Amino acid sequence: MSNRGADERIVVEAAPRDDLDGRRYDVAVIGGGIVGLVTAYQLTRQRPGIRVVVLEKEHRWASHQTGHNSGVIHSGIYYTPGSRKARYAVQGARQMVEFCQEHDLPYEVTGKVIVATGDAELSQLDRLHDRGTANGVRVRRLDRAGLLEYEPHASGIAALHVADTGICDYVAVARTYAKLAEAAGADLRVATTVTALRPDGRGVLVHTGRGEVRAATVVNCAGLHCDRVAALSGGPVPARIVPFRGEYYELPADRRHLVRNLIYPVPNPDFPFLGVHFTRMIDGSVHIGPNAVLALRREGYRWASASPRDLAQTLGYPGFWKLARANWREGAAEMRRSLSRRQFAAAARRLVPDLADTDLIRSGAGVRAQAITPEGRLVDDFLLVERGPLVHVLNAPSPAATASLPIGAEIATRVTAHLPD
Repeated sequence: MSNRGADERIVVEAAPRDDLDGRRYDVAVIGGGIVGLVTAYQLTRQRPGIRVVVLEKEHRWASHQTGHNSGVIHSGIYYTPGSRKARYAVQGARQMVEFCQEHDLPYEVTGKVIVATGDAELSQLDRLHDRGTANGVRVRRLDRAGLLEYEPHASGIAALHVADTGICDYVAVARTYAKLAEAAGADLRVATTVTALRPDGRGVLVHTGRGEVRAATVVNCAGLHCDRVAALSGGPVPARIVPFRGEYYELPADRRHLVRNLIYPVPNPDFPFLGVHFTRMIDGSVHIGPNAVLALRREGYRWASASPRDLAQTLGYPGFWKLARANWREGAAEMRRSLSRRQFAAAARRLVPDLADTDLIRSGAGVRAQAITPEGRLVDDFLLVERGPLVHVLNAPSPAATASLPIGAEIATRVTAHLPD
């Protein structure tokens, strides 16, 4: 889940340049978040001289999921061995550290603890240990004394220490992808909304608010709107995006000593979100959260932000109701934590008992683009769908930022395979 992020750190891009009308490209990438920008970067690396354009509807890069990200470099411990998530998280974490080192971007390999607070969680802790080991993650079991060596204010009967977890600034990473892609010849366009896609025998005609362009191949990395963009080209879309908002609090400066690095609960295997946890950010602040509640619009970072169109599409989708019926108890608890700071603090105190209600300062929120099938199943892995000259990225939730370099490399490989030599 994403965090408040970095709105104050995102530099507004320059005013839009001349119209696009009539321009031709090898590849058009729709979406200027971290996945779209890394795709452009990897395309220029794999095929020097390739003609690439990135089309972003906002006036700045990384405005939504990337720009509200908590900055965690995920280790890959949670994901099914052999899945794209597992492979790409492990590979991506290593590559992300190397990329930050190479480009002088802020990062730190902090490690984290996953804490069991009761006997009922011990078997799940063991499963996570085995899964992490199978994925090649550096993980070891801790007793209570071992936990307190890492996090003196944490409470638990046992824990895992995950050495490969870190933190960084994904807005800075995304903007570096953009800078490197542009230096290699990519055409980067903000304030350019795609309104229609028309595949034909010569590629795809892309209609935008700034004119029409033709591309041999289109890559849809539109995040919160990826299903809508996919529908523009016709044909069925295998999953619908349902937006979930994750709300955060943060600790005042004089209480940050309660958390050294990252403290996570043992996740509920029957619920798709990780639960309230503590994250030290790259700027030294400490954030607590998130909960996970239905967002009333796809870019709805507050309860007051609602879209009748977005809400009607969610509530009219059978897959959402099937998911809601299966998880209504957990959903109700998440709602209570959203509406009550006391309830939120109580959940956080399971991990850090010294936390007081008054220690919680309301921070921002992020919105997760979660793909859900018509059967009510959350799409757990990254979902890439190819249809002729189009590649749709229809599910790229966390750890997509961590895994951005290998994700971008795979997309670039698929795309260049369809281009003439």
